[in-house]
Amino acid sequence: MKIRRALATAVALAVTTPAALLAVSPAYADTKPVTQTQEKKSKPTIKELETAVAEAKEAYEKAAKAKADALVELRKTLDELGSTHPLAVTAAAAKQAAKDADAAKTAADQAVTDAKAKLADLPVDATPEQKTAAETAVTEAEATAASAATAKAAADAKATEAVTAVDDARVAAVRAYSVLDKAADDALAAKIAAEAALAQAVKEAEEEEEGDVCEPENDLTAEVTGLPNKLVAGTTTDFALRVTNGSDRNMDEIIAYTGVFATDKTGIKETGKFFRLQWSTKSSPKWQSADEDDYIDGLGPLKPGSHTDVKLRLTLDKATPAGNGVAFIAADFYNKDGSCGGMTDLNMYEFDVKAAGSKPGKTEDAKPSKAPKPGTGNTGTTPLGSSSGTPAQTGTGGSLAATGSSSATGSIALAGGAAVLLGAAAVFVVRRRKAGSAA
Repeated sequence: MKIRRALATAVALAVTTPAALLAVSPAYADTKPVTQTQEKKSKPTIKELETAVAEAKEAYEKAAKAKADALVELRKTLDELGSTHPLAVTAAAAKQAAKDADAAKTAADQAVTDAKAKLADLPVDATPEQKTAAETAVTEAEATAASAATAKAAADAKATEAVTAVDDARVAAVRAYSVLDKAADDALAAKIAAEAALAQAVKEAEEEEEGDVCEPENDLTAEVTGLPNKLVAGTTTDFALRVTNGSDRNMDEIIAYTGVFATDKTGIKETGKFFRLQWSTKSSPKWQSADEDDYIDGLGPLKPGSHTDVKLRLTLDKATPAGNGVAFIAADFYNKDGSCGGMTDLNMYEFDVKAAGSKPGKTEDAKPSKAPKPGTGNTGTTPLGSSSGTPAQTGTGGSLAATGSSSATGSIALAGGAAVLLGAAAVFVVRRRKAGSAA
């Protein structure tokens, strides 16, 4: 899926070559897919990654401004092409000329019909002079009609050419804007990747200080059921989360991560701005709001082969704009002896958000997509969630912001949500381990 491919490639570039984040200029964008073929370089320092984040942020701000300015210019050009632009004026004149030529041809054709009728209506005793005059009138009318037909064909051709020129100018204006639109999208993806890479580096640094590294656990899973793929603003939906220990070892404390975000072209929106997520368990039946780190603590221990269930409740504010949403689900464990670990993959559930008061229509349960956690070996050469080596796809549909999102919208928005999740997960286990040590 494009969302995961773009994030995988961007994160890999951010980790191995921070300078690559500056490759996207505000005015020009490289539309070729990125393939990492270099030998793996030494890891950048946290300071270098912080610099990369700052530079990527600056590049995105410039690209976003260039895009905004271009959109204003595009709208102005399209408006002029509908009225005052020289091409529009020429097209209007050509269409009027074609209309006049059509009227002239119609009149000439009618003159031929009238002349022929007069010739046919001559009396039997008409003089040779009268017959000659009537025949001459027919001949002259036919010549005028032929000339009018030729003039009409020429006027029609000019009108078609003028209208095509206006259409071509519109297409050229939109294409010029789409270059800056994609440049802004690429710059945003680079900024998101830089932030995620920095969070990963911070996590690894803190783990080295602790002298203890959490290992991924392939057999720890978290699965959501009952989350519709379409939600309506102003409504509340109950669904469930099941965390399962499929391994052959005990897990002393289970923690689940639940991040739910509204998204748009600029990335994710704050959870609390539009969405309110609550949870409850059998041991804690009272509904509780997800805390600022979006994790659910105290799910208790899990023996090998056992599971624990969490009830979830998602409320969408009435002001939630129609668009998209995404939920990220993961699980980790922490043991009394200091060992810890977590799911190999993050589960990502995408859903549509309908405007308040609308009908969701036919819905199905949202299906999970896999997004590997940082540090699990993905280099960016293989798309996340795929076992093939299919190159990442890039590019946009070039649609106007005024008439709908480009095909990159969902990609950037969901990549943004993934980056926030990566950042939270990067420091999560270390915080938990420190809290356990303090206790």
